[in-house]
Amino acid sequence: MSWTPFATNLRRGLERHWRFDMIVLASHGIRLTFDPSLGQIVRFAVIDGEREIAPLHRAPWDETGEVLPDGLPPHLYHLGGDFFCAPFGEAKDGAPPHGWPPNARWHLQNASPDRLSARLTKPVEGATVTKELWLCPDQPFVYQRHTFVGGSGRVPVSNHANISLPDGGLIRTSAKQAWVTPPSPVEPDVARGRSGLSYPATATNPAVFPAREGTVDLTRYPWFDQHEDFVSGVEAPGHTLGWTAVTRPTEGDVFLSLRRADQLPMTMLWHSNGGRDYPPWSGRHTGCLGVEEGAAQHMLGVDHGMSLSGPGDLKLHNECDMSVSHVIGAVAWPTGSAIRSVELTDRHLVLCGEDGSRREVPFDKDALELT
Repeated sequence: MSWTPFATNLRRGLERHWRFDMIVLASHGIRLTFDPSLGQIVRFAVIDGEREIAPLHRAPWDETGEVLPDGLPPHLYHLGGDFFCAPFGEAKDGAPPHGWPPNARWHLQNASPDRLSARLTKPVEGATVTKELWLCPDQPFVYQRHTFVGGSGRVPVSNHANISLPDGGLIRTSAKQAWVTPPSPVEPDVARGRSGLSYPATATNPAVFPAREGTVDLTRYPWFDQHEDFVSGVEAPGHTLGWTAVTRPTEGDVFLSLRRADQLPMTMLWHSNGGRDYPPWSGRHTGCLGVEEGAAQHMLGVDHGMSLSGPGDLKLHNECDMSVSHVIGAVAWPTGSAIRSVELTDRHLVLCGEDGSRREVPFDKDALELT
């Protein structure tokens, strides 16, 4: 009798509760932990002066040993951190929701103290997917690139950062032409959960978005008790840098998400604040904002009628590679002000607050391949 299947199944069972094979990258002032079993950035922490800033969320059941229901998508057993989705928001060709990138193992190809590359062990639409993560000294950012080699067809993609907001936050983004909810609520069955927004709905001003009762201010989190909602911001034309800034006033910092607007033309916000009553959520998954930067026009509905500043999804080609670049980071922001603007110079990112606050931080502009 071979013990290999038993050992394999035992390990898979344990991986539902505990993580193995973690990889740590570090550079001066920043450190991250990567889980190759799910392709997930579990945590990143920035040292800014005397402070450590670690803005990523973790589900309350993660690493507790709690017995969770069978059959969940693998990423839900360790929900949190930051991960890449392809196809975003879909379960297709036998893959779990959000595709294989956050639900299957990545094989490490190369690693150094501040950089790694890994290959997804499952194909996506026939393509091989590689992940690059790297850090730079004294730069408070995690740089990442995902490359599709070969394949065919179209695939919606998105990064999916989960931000911890136990005491709320202020959300600002690069200019949007509209904010849109999908055709159906995230939680349509009141016996299982609650959604607070109107579905479908569209507004140009996120501060007065149609809700189940009246309007709500999407520039603040939370805006409702115990709700699960999803809304997409469609980038306005005329600029190259797309950004999302989430100020955490109580913590005195700001989370940043940066992308090319002509590559990822949508900012999608997942408001998870106790709106799901069934396991593993059980009304306890609160204070989480998903900042999901992507190309996923299916989330807008079939007849959205808007012109996107970039592709509605990623078109794969057998004869060429397709890459998606994205950056996340965090800096101290003691005033707690909402961010008014984010701009790039040759070597710095410049943040300006609505209260007049200003900071410049070193940034690798080439990481986003901006011209």
